[in-house]
Amino acid sequence: MHTDAEAAWPYPRPDSPPLLTPEQAEHTLNVWLVPRFSMLTLFCLLEPLRVANRFGRDLFAWRLLSTDGEAVLASNGVRIDVDGSLESLTDASRLMVVSSYEAEATVRLQDRAVLRRIAAHGGWLGGLDTAPFILARAGVLTGHRVALHWESVPAFRLEFPELDISPASYEFDASRLTGSGGAASIDMMLAWIEDAYGPALADAVGRQLIHKRPGSDEGAPKRRYGELPRRVVRVLAVMEANLSLALPIPEVCRLAGQSQRQLTRLFQRHFGETPQQCYLGMRLDRARQLLTDSRCQVTETALATGFTQPAHFTRAYRRRFGEAPSVTAQRHRRAGQR
Repeated sequence: MHTDAEAAWPYPRPDSPPLLTPEQAEHTLNVWLVPRFSMLTLFCLLEPLRVANRFGRDLFAWRLLSTDGEAVLASNGVRIDVDGSLESLTDASRLMVVSSYEAEATVRLQDRAVLRRIAAHGGWLGGLDTAPFILARAGVLTGHRVALHWESVPAFRLEFPELDISPASYEFDASRLTGSGGAASIDMMLAWIEDAYGPALADAVGRQLIHKRPGSDEGAPKRRYGELPRRVVRVLAVMEANLSLALPIPEVCRLAGQSQRQLTRLFQRHFGETPQQCYLGMRLDRARQLLTDSRCQVTETALATGFTQPAHFTRAYRRRFGEAPSVTAQRHRRAGQR
C-alpha cells in the first residue's frame, strides 16, 4: 500500500531544481559547440546532468560556448544560442568540445591557444565525435588514450600515429575525456556521475532516462544495485548526492518520496541496518576515498563528507576502518612519494 507521500512525489521529486547557474552548482561543464556539431551528442551529454540535479542537490551546471559568442548551427540545421565565447574561459575551466562534420574548418590558431592554456594550468579537457582531432592538433592529448567516432579512426591514426587510440566508446582520466559521441555520450556521463557521486545516483539517472547501462546485469561491484527495488535505489541516490550535507533522514525521505517507517523496514531487509547507519557508512566510505585518492587534509575531508566535528569524524572513521583518518592519509601520501 502506497503512502500519501509516495503518491504525491513520484521518483524523482519534481520540485528539485533541474537547471542551475555555475554559481549554484558544484561542477560546471563548459561546452564549446563547433559549427555543424551533432545535436544528438549535445543532448546526450547534458540530459544526464540535468536529471542528476533532481535528486535534491545542486550538482551540475553547464554553459554553451561558441568561437565568437554568437549562435551556432548544428548539423541538422537547428541554430543554438550560446552563453559566451571560448575566449571567456578561465585557465582552470572544465571544457568539452563537441563537433562533427568539418571539425577543423572554423577552428583558429587562437582557439587552439585557449586549449593549450587550459591544459597548461591543469584544466580538464574533453572532445566528442570528431573533436579529438581539434584537441590533438592543439597538442593536448599526448599521454592520454583517445576514443572517437569509429568512422574517424583511420584518418586519426594516420595523422597521429603516436597517440594511443582506444576501441572503447569513451575514455576518461583525471584531466581528459574523449568519446565517440552520439548516444554513447549518455554512458560516458553516467560514468562521470558514478565516479563523482556513486553508482546508485548513476543507475537512478539511467533509469529516469529509460537507458540501460552496458554491463548492468553482470554483477560487478559498481553495478551492485541492479537487484534492489527502485524505491531503495532512489533513496541511495539521494544519499549519494548529499554526502557532504548529512541530511536528516526525514529530509532524505521527503526528497525520495518515501515514508520513514517504510524506508527503515526496507533497509533492514536489504542491508541489515537502518537508513541512518547506511548513510553514515556511505559518507565514511567517501571520506576514505578522498583520503586515498586526493591530497585532502583530514579536516577538509571531514567537512566534505558532512562532519562538522572532527572528533566525531575520527571516532566514526576508526570504528569503520580500524584506524584514524590521519593514518590513512599519511600512508597514501608516502605511497605517492615513492
